[in-house]
Amino acid sequence: MLNYIWSFLVTGSVVCALLLGNTQSLSQAVIDSTASAVELLMTMAGVICLWSGLMKIAEQSGLTDIFARLFSPLLGRLFPRLDKKGAAFKCISMNISANLLGLGNTATPFGLKAMQELHRLNGESDTASDEMVIFVVMNTASLQLVPTMLATLRGSSGSAEPFDIIVPVWLSSACALAAALLIACCGNLISRKRRL
Repeated sequence: MLNYIWSFLVTGSVVCALLLGNTQSLSQAVIDSTASAVELLMTMAGVICLWSGLMKIAEQSGLTDIFARLFSPLLGRLFPRLDKKGAAFKCISMNISANLLGLGNTATPFGLKAMQELHRLNGESDTASDEMVIFVVMNTASLQLVPTMLATLRGSSGSAEPFDIIVPVWLSSACALAAALLIACCGNLISRKRRL
């Protein structure tokens, strides 16, 4: 579906430029946006590589166990059926840690690993378990304490104070996470009642 939307937008832009006689502006915009996209890609790739490497070191050094113990009081309530020393719980803890640091794409490998473990614990069922639903919601509407990626984007765009948006980020991400968890927990409750 997204391919159709992008194709429609690109085709529509080209047709409008031809009809309005703005082909020169369109050509210039394509060249400028391509250059800025490559520059942005290189900036983001550097940040992602750095944090991915640090997260791998954290995983191999046993820091994931420390994060799992640190988050166990909170995550234990959200994932009561998970073993706190299990692989799924550790991956969820590392994913949440990366999201708290605002690392976005760096959290993805831990998120994928956590979902694989949750799927395995679910008996390879095609239906998402309550834990899978809660984890996806927490990962999508994540709380960010340090919006690293956002600050990197703002810094690369010329912002003098890239971290001056930190309080609005705290407020908006906390509200989004609270609302998403409330909806997911209510949905899981309704789903459980229907199964009974």
